[in-house]
Formats: sequence, structure tokens, C-alpha cells
Amino acid sequence: MTSQPTPTKTGDPGSGLQAGLKNRHLSMIAIGGVIGAGLFVGSSTGIATAGPGILLSYLLVGTLVVLVMRMLGEMSAANPTSGSFSAHADRALGRWAGFSIGWLYWFFWVVVLAVEATAGAKILEGWIPAVPQWGWALIVMVVLTATNLVSVGSYGEFEFWFAGIKVVAIGAFIVIGGLAIFGVLPGVDADKAGLGNLTDHGGFLPHGPGAILTGVLLVVFSFMGSEIATLAAGESENPQRAVTKSTNSIIWRIGVFYLGSILVVVTLLPWNDPSIADKGSYVAALGSLGIPHADQVMNFIVLTSVLSCLNSGLYTASRMAFSLGERGDAPKPFARVNSRGVPMTAILASVVFGFVAVFFNYLSPDKVFLFLVNSSGAVALFVWLAICFSQLRMRKIIQRESPEKLVVKMWLYPYLTWATAALIVFVLGYMLTDTKGESSGRTTVLLSLLVAAFVLAIAFVRQRFGSDQAAVQDATGHGTVPEPRDEVQAEVGA
Repeated sequence: MTSQPTPTKTGDPGSGLQAGLKNRHLSMIAIGGVIGAGLFVGSSTGIATAGPGILLSYLLVGTLVVLVMRMLGEMSAANPTSGSFSAHADRALGRWAGFSIGWLYWFFWVVVLAVEATAGAKILEGWIPAVPQWGWALIVMVVLTATNLVSVGSYGEFEFWFAGIKVVAIGAFIVIGGLAIFGVLPGVDADKAGLGNLTDHGGFLPHGPGAILTGVLLVVFSFMGSEIATLAAGESENPQRAVTKSTNSIIWRIGVFYLGSILVVVTLLPWNDPSIADKGSYVAALGSLGIPHADQVMNFIVLTSVLSCLNSGLYTASRMAFSLGERGDAPKPFARVNSRGVPMTAILASVVFGFVAVFFNYLSPDKVFLFLVNSSGAVALFVWLAICFSQLRMRKIIQRESPEKLVVKMWLYPYLTWATAALIVFVLGYMLTDTKGESSGRTTVLLSLLVAAFVLAIAFVRQRFGSDQAAVQDATGHGTVPEPRDEVQAEVGA
């Protein structure tokens, strides 16, 4: 039996990705990864839908993310790699799984590049209207592409400061808002701010318990990005330590930045205050504190979040493409790096598709671009589901081969893993009941399933005919035979 080629080791100069990320970079990437622009922009819709009960929606999704990240942390601490969950799925479930989830994840992030570039361009055009929106989108994409092409350290440095601004902004918002709620801050309308806002305006659940699940559909995608730290850990000085640290800190990060900040918003203002819908939840909350130019302050913070998401999205898409190329599931040039350890081809290929998506956003926003956004919308849930099933199998493989690497363990294995998978399936099923609008939950799930089915079909065709071709190549001395997954299946059935 000929085994698969061993991936190049991180940090080995000239032969692969290099350890260019410092511990402070990884710490801030882990913290900033859970703070997306969706938190600032989309939370007002969730509040209008569920009232103060949106806190339960965030708590439910936050718990789900904590559990999924615990599983991913277990696998990634034992085997840090730039492919993260795609590489784990490849080994635990089969090459079809690693191929499919890797390409779906890549597709998700290149669409995000277009969405975030457009969002950032709108803000910048508002400040400097002399440059058209498409011009700003182009400038933003070019600058961040250049940043990623220089070195992984330059990506880490940019993300360190982008994430730092987000963290400081939300931290200050929570502290100042807390002082206002308890009457310590002067100049705040005491009739509006207070804990009474949680129950005084129709109750904690003004639209009934069902609104909690509807709120889940609105907030679940704002959590995408928490897994970036496990991909980036492969290029850090101490991958295992970085993964362990980011996994163990996920609970307080979600608790503070999501639950803490949303609690401040719905306590400072009644959930049905018109300013929340008109200006956005955070802008309205800042305005109630008497902070001058609150909308521009928040626009700056949102722009920072957008640039952070763009920066990380390009990095994440390129590293997934690199990993796919390294495993033979993408063109070989994707796995090549330059003398600085940068996968230039993977970065450029990812950004080209990002530019194409930006182009479609201006050419056909209501058709082609809407299809791209909807068809990638449920990928986050697909990824989380793949992580669950991979962890169920990888735990046994790790215990058999190198039990000392189980430095992070999933709680109550395997019961909590199965419960998490069931909850994800339930959320997907519930999304099918949402039929309102062109971007309804049903549309998102069905189009995402359509794209997933297409990728799966390619994966099975490649596995069927690619294995035969590999065997022929090996017989002629010009290739290697992919490692069979029989031993993994036997381990699972043990």
C-alpha cells in the first residue's frame, strides 16, 4: 500500500507555508473572527423579529458554535493544518467529503468577498462621492489582495489592527452602555434606558416563542468566521497551543461580544423604538447616549469590520484552495508557494472569482448575484454538520494512533456531538418553512443544496475515475495511489 504524499510542514522554509503568524496575531484573529459585520448591520432585523427574546436566539446559536468549535478544536489541536475541517473530513469520511466541504467553503468566502467589498464601497462612497462605488470596491480588493500577497505576517498584522478596533469598539460600547443603564452616565434619558425594556413593551417575547427560531435564522450566519483561527493556526509559531487557546476562549468571546452587546442595545432602548429600524441597532443605541455623529462613528466601525472580513475571507479562501491543491483536489499550482511561503496562485484564483462576483453585483444584482448569495447561504451549516460527523470518527482514529494529542476533548462524547448534529439538521429543516422574500430560508437551503449536490457529483466522479487513473499512473511509475479509507471505516465500526 502506497500512502498519500505527506503535506509539506508548516514553517519549513522554501517548501510550504511558513510560520509567519505570531501569538498576538492568532489571539486577535480568534477574537475578531467571531465579530462580523453582520453583528452590527443585521442585528436590528433580529431585534424587530423577536424583541428582547433575540438574546435567546443568539444564546442558542452561540451555544451551537461553541460545541462545533470544541469538536474542531479537538481535531485541529491533534493535527493543525491549513485545510482544517476539510482535511479532517478527508481523512475521517473520505476524499469525497474533504473535496466537497473544501470547495463549498471556498465558494462561500469568494461570494463573501463580493458582498463585503460592496458594503465597504457604499460607506466609502458616502464619505468621498467623487469616486464611484465600483471604484472603491476595486481599490479595497486590490489593496487587501496586495496585503495577502506580501506575506502571511502582513495579513496577520492588518487583521490584528482591524480586529483590535472591533474589540475596543464593542468593549467601550458595553462599558459605556452599562454605565448608562444603571444611571451612572449623565445626559441619558432615564425614561427610555433601563432593565425594564426587557419586559415592559409586550413582554420578553412579544411575538411568541416561535420568534426565537425565526431569530436563529437571522443571526446564525453572522457567526461564520469563528473557525478561521484553526486554519490560521497552521501558519503560527505553536499551532497546537494556538488552537487550544482559541478553542478554550470561544465561550467568553461569544458571551461578551454577542450576548453582552445585544443585551446593552435592548436595555438602552425599547425593542420597538423606531430608531432601531431606521438607523440600525448600534447607531440608535449610540445616539440615545448623546454621542455626537453616532452614525459616522458606527460607519467607521462597520467599515473596519468589513475590511477585516474581506482580509480574512481572502486569506481563508486561499488557504483552503492551497490545502485542496496539496491533497490533489484542486489544480497543482494552487499548492505552490513562493520564497515567502505565500500561495500566490491560490490567492489570485480566489480574488479573481471575487472580482467576478463583484462584477455580477453591479451587472445583475437581482438575478446572478442574488443566486450566488442565496446558494452559498447555508454553507455555514453544512460545514458545521461535516465537523460533527468528522469528529465522531476522528476521535477513534486519534485515540488509536496518537492518544497523547487529545489535548482538547469534546464534552460528553459522543452524545453531545450527536445532539449538536441533530440541532443543525433541525435548523436547516426549520429554514425550509421560511418562504418570505427572494432570500427566504427555503430559497437559501434549496439553492445551497443544489450547489452542494453539484459539488458532490463532481467529487464522486473524480473519486471513481480519478482512482483508476491514479492506479494506472502508479503502475507506470508516474504517480501514487491514494490511501484507501478501509482502515478508517474499520476503525469507525470497531
